[in-house]
Amino acid sequence: MTYNIAYLSLGSNIEPVKNLHAALELLAAKTRLVAVSSVWETAPVGLTEQPNFLNTAAIVETDLTAEQLKQNVLAAIEQQLGRVRQADKNAPRPIDLDIILFNREIFQLGQRHIPDPEIAERAFVAIPLAEIAPDYVHPELGQTLAEIAQGFELDKTRMHLRPHVLADTPLMMKIPRAKA
Repeated sequence: MTYNIAYLSLGSNIEPVKNLHAALELLAAKTRLVAVSSVWETAPVGLTEQPNFLNTAAIVETDLTAEQLKQNVLAAIEQQLGRVRQADKNAPRPIDLDIILFNREIFQLGQRHIPDPEIAERAFVAIPLAEIAPDYVHPELGQTLAEIAQGFELDKTRMHLRPHVLADTPLMMKIPRAKA
């Protein structure tokens, strides 16, 4: 059987520690969780009058297509953890799970382009992904994730590493972790 490799971005600013833990546990039950990045605290984008976010990235292996992964796993986890889509996409949320990269493919997944353009636009997407897949070459930009993340070095001063958020939980003890 051929497995697909999905590179995911996870974020939360409503009970973020609890919800990141829960989302990763649920992901591990539905996919093979290959790697998880460090957790970074970042200021909200757009709607700034809300709590800061905790962001991380994960790599999963799955026999599902991108569409199946998005609908049957990620959207289901978001719903299970209480996410209600708002008119303002920058509204506070218990969990946000996005496919950023899928294998080395280029395609549309509903309204989202894959590879997600936010890799080159948002430090909180690029830096965690570069931790767990530094040598992955972006199929459109031709740069490694490490090279893309280097472009955000100044933004890194506005991101705060939160190393203990996922540390020492039973699930995380089994999964390779990046060293920030």
